[in-house]
Amino acid sequence: MGPQAKAEYLAQMQDRYMRAKTRREKGRLLTEAMTVTGHHRKALIRAWRRPTPPAPRRRRPRGRARRYGPAAVRALKAIWAVAGYPWAVRLKALLPLWLPWARKRLALSTGVEAQVRAISARQIDRVLAPDKRRIRRRLYGRTKPGTLLKHHIPIKTDHWDVTEPGFTEVDLVSHSGERADGDFLHSLDMTDIHTTWVETLAVLGKSQVRVQEALEQLRHQLPFALRGIDSDNGSEFINAHLHGYCQARGIQFTRGRPYKKDDNAHVEQKNWTHVRKHMGYLRYDTEAARTAMNAVYADLRLLQNLFLPSVKLQSKERVGARLRRRYGAPQTPLDRVRVCPQAAAAKVEALVALRARLDPFVLAQRIDEGLGRVYQLANHRVRTSAPRVDAVAPVDAKNAPTRGLENCPERSFPQRPHASSSLAIPVTGVMARRSAVR
Repeated sequence: MGPQAKAEYLAQMQDRYMRAKTRREKGRLLTEAMTVTGHHRKALIRAWRRPTPPAPRRRRPRGRARRYGPAAVRALKAIWAVAGYPWAVRLKALLPLWLPWARKRLALSTGVEAQVRAISARQIDRVLAPDKRRIRRRLYGRTKPGTLLKHHIPIKTDHWDVTEPGFTEVDLVSHSGERADGDFLHSLDMTDIHTTWVETLAVLGKSQVRVQEALEQLRHQLPFALRGIDSDNGSEFINAHLHGYCQARGIQFTRGRPYKKDDNAHVEQKNWTHVRKHMGYLRYDTEAARTAMNAVYADLRLLQNLFLPSVKLQSKERVGARLRRRYGAPQTPLDRVRVCPQAAAAKVEALVALRARLDPFVLAQRIDEGLGRVYQLANHRVRTSAPRVDAVAPVDAKNAPTRGLENCPERSFPQRPHASSSLAIPVTGVMARRSAVR
């Protein structure tokens, strides 16, 4: 007889012992209990005559009662996923813009909406903690240094006047997959330092003329005048075409130090949030893929600049061995542009009117569908020298992953809590052995 079974048996026998009327009946119960359990007779008498201790009082749980119900948490997670998994402070700032549309799409009651509006950034971190553990990241790059005209393009040692828009950092993001042969797509990423406004465009190859043409197209899309660019030392930027282009238009052209990515920290961050997170690490090398990718970038431009707040570093202070950073309140890039007198008033008014009538949920769904089309155009060929895996199922458009191809094994990005896909892609060589970490 196990300890638990023995305790239950003795509890029942104690109850019978206390209800027994005669001495003979009590003796019979004692004898039976001695035979079953092996306990001494006097030990049983002392234990059974001892008064039963009262049931322990249930302790009141510490801390405040839970204020936000399951409906509010589900609504918060839905907005968080559609917005592309922003961190808590940014998510708190975007809720006023998204809740009017979420009220209709998610059928939120007045009480649930009030809870979502009242939740703090710290509580958002607690609520989303289990889902955040699935977010992963991997770095990537294929930049070759340029050697021409370096003495004409100075290294940026001064600090631009970042109280005005127009001074930007630019960079190219490669979409070559695991092969660097031939022509393939690159994403030209441009980030304004003052307003955090981002423009992105896909180009096939990285020739000097194509990069210059893409830069001219992005210049016309900006809601303010382009006054300066700062690039790395890649040959796609350090060349006579781009140098002459900047000279003719009065654009200040500087470059960072070789192999010092921190010199272009603003655009390097956007390379992840605006490009890699969505396009992945696959190879795109066709004109059709470029067209589909630019259609997605057109929608991402509106979602990121009009609806998703970002934070800016205000000051840094060294305290002992640590660096204490202070950030400003989250704002969308459009809100920062609106208060700049140097911005083009007509473009800003058109963007504000567009934001008022544009549903961010519909925009995010359109981006997901566009990313599915982009993924269908990826070149999945692998090296002939690499060992192949077993045959895989053909790609199905209905099961194609969304918002950055979350389930593609060749890359690691934030997984949507509700995403599901059985898409299988052959992975070989180093890509198959690398583990994604965050």
